[in-house]
Amino acid sequence: MDDALNDLKSYLDDAMVDLIDGSQFAFGEITLDVGIGNLISTLRFLRDDMQTQFVSIIDICGVDYPGRKKRFDVIYHLLSPHQNLRLRIRLKTDADTPVPSATEIYPGANWFEREAYDLYGILFSGHPDLRRLLTDYGFEGHPLRKDFPLTGHVEVRYDDELKRVVYEPVELRQEFRNFDFLSPWEGTEYILPGDEKAKE
Repeated sequence: MDDALNDLKSYLDDAMVDLIDGSQFAFGEITLDVGIGNLISTLRFLRDDMQTQFVSIIDICGVDYPGRKKRFDVIYHLLSPHQNLRLRIRLKTDADTPVPSATEIYPGANWFEREAYDLYGILFSGHPDLRRLLTDYGFEGHPLRKDFPLTGHVEVRYDDELKRVVYEPVELRQEFRNFDFLSPWEGTEYILPGDEKAKE
């Protein structure tokens, strides 16, 4: 498998020299770094080229690095059933710069892009229906951003007794909030739940 991936990486480095900013082969997978302006051309080449045939999109996800100027990585995972190979594409953007929508090339990208918009606030230009997918109507903020506050929000649930949807403040249940961070080999000074059943 590594030989096939190395051959593919060499081919892509030569064939896409004008489209990609760089490539890496690590942990059994190829990653192509692409600029926003070259994303659609790159995806179209990878889908249509007879040597690659990456006709299936597996996932699009976001990664948040709040310390960077371009704080988001947008990651595309592609599959070539013909070659039996996977490929990762990575590009960088900020909260204000939209990424071209991949729905024109991969219709299955629709909900992946909506999820990235909903959870990270990543914008996609040309998307046919860019609206929230997983959070509630009127939800403010993007919950997978690293700077998203953990308190002060409401959650929605269906109350079977009231037979209606109710809004309640978010309640974070953290039984082990006072974890002392001692080495697990040294043990703790208190008995963890369930340890009382263990034999001395």
